[in-house]
Amino acid sequence: MSGPIPLKPISKPAVPAALERAQRYRLLNQPVQAESICLDVLAADPENREALVMLVLSLSDQLGRAIQPAFDRALALLPRLPEGYARAYYEGILCERRGKAHFRSGAPMAGAMAFEWLRRAMGHYEQAESLRPAGDDDAVLHWNSCARMLMAHDAIRPAPEDRIESMLE
Repeated sequence: MSGPIPLKPISKPAVPAALERAQRYRLLNQPVQAESICLDVLAADPENREALVMLVLSLSDQLGRAIQPAFDRALALLPRLPEGYARAYYEGILCERRGKAHFRSGAPMAGAMAFEWLRRAMGHYEQAESLRPAGDDDAVLHWNSCARMLMAHDAIRPAPEDRIESMLE
């Protein structure tokens, strides 16, 4: 068989059970399987907010394995979220998880890259905080988590200025 294999669609009534299954796969640390289920749900119900959010989170779960492709794919989904709060909040989640993935990688400049992404996440959380619904402090909790990570690890700090200039040349 050559060429793409046609995918089998799921029915709209199967969407709630499929979303439960995707959540279970995320909890079992199988984000690729969760991603696949979310894509099937979105094929059946393109505006399903829960599937969009779970897809973003499933992709963010993959950042430790392949940072750039998963991050870019997740970021491209954010404009499909209907409200500004969710777009800012989930972009913060993506940046925070990318920063943590860089830090855990131990690669050269990992601390500086983690610093940049965590600070970027904090900016998104501040934006989300200003747009949040009453009683929703999730953005504040994540902002504090980023701040604590920055304070707890001396290796997470800005790149030296001369290093930044040489990287830009």
